[in-house]
Amino acid sequence: MIPRLKRDDTLLLLLDVQTRLLPEMWEAERVERNCAILARVARIFGIPVVVTEQNPTRIGGTVAAIQSALGEFSPFEKMQFSGFSATKNEVENLGRKTILLCGLESHICVLQSGLDFLEAGYTVWPVEDAISARQQPNRRLGSERLKMAGAIPTSTESAVFELMQSAEDADFKAILALIK
Repeated sequence: MIPRLKRDDTLLLLLDVQTRLLPEMWEAERVERNCAILARVARIFGIPVVVTEQNPTRIGGTVAAIQSALGEFSPFEKMQFSGFSATKNEVENLGRKTILLCGLESHICVLQSGLDFLEAGYTVWPVEDAISARQQPNRRLGSERLKMAGAIPTSTESAVFELMQSAEDADFKAILALIK
């Protein structure tokens, strides 16, 4: 069976897009914009969103643009780099086996979270244009490691349109407005 993104089996895992961390990232504006698009699309499609914050006392909370896109949310605070332990129970309770993965940093928290979810039997889709690191080589390294471990790379637009499936979808115009 070929893995596909489906609304009823997907959740968005948004890792550590925080106020003191994001400005240091390679192409930070792109990452912020695409994470916000994914959060808005998830709300429109009724896809659950799980958010983590790494040591928020020192690194700050989730950036304002993503908070706005999410609406009401309760982030999972963590000290471990992987978001797996902090979110495992919530993800299990949601009963979804497909993880649409975005956030920071590609070669640390995103990589370790993705590897842990893959190892636990989830299908992991890193959203490449919604993931970054301080330096481009580290962003690329995290992406390559996840792909080699069995993750399925995608982009924001590709994921959104795969979840939507048709231009006849009732939300097509609203989604198109977010993408443009």
